[in-house]
Amino acid sequence: MSRIGKKPITLPAGVTFNYAADQRTVTIKGPKGELKQQIDPDITVRQEGNQIFVERPTDQKRHRALHGLYRALIANMVEGVTKGYKHQLELVGVGFKANTQGNVLELSLGYSHNIFMAIPQEIKVQAAQEKGGNPTITLEGIDKQLLGQVAAKIKSLRKVEPYKGKGIRFVGEYVRRKAGKAAGAK
Repeated sequence: MSRIGKKPITLPAGVTFNYAADQRTVTIKGPKGELKQQIDPDITVRQEGNQIFVERPTDQKRHRALHGLYRALIANMVEGVTKGYKHQLELVGVGFKANTQGNVLELSLGYSHNIFMAIPQEIKVQAAQEKGGNPTITLEGIDKQLLGQVAAKIKSLRKVEPYKGKGIRFVGEYVRRKAGKAAGAK
């Protein structure tokens, strides 16, 4: 059995679970919002009390893979509607800036023009600049996949280069640095 797939998911108080078997859709509602997920027809999902169980019909490789996948997706949905998710990005580089107007993120990353990026409505975005520190972008939302995808898109606008460490990175992310040219090597 899949070690992840066989673990039950515990529903906290205030979270409701609904499984529409005809549409193969799991809906989780909580204090922070509501999330839906399509489920493969081979995988069965059932609720007993305040626990959710994900089961597979056979030990085929495909079923084993889907078993752990859907259990993890549902667990992430439960955590998202109760606690939510948060990513913090920092802009490292001279003159790098970030501003927000509503859900539009304006980035100045050393290019000849500013970059305007529309952030999905499900995600709250804030930009902050503390004196003597790097500008930071804070992303908050309930959908772990969407939040990670938006953070990865922002990071891809200016990848961290290994010589000076300039670029967009997660707060606390370690960047391996390379040595520059050896001066006067013969």
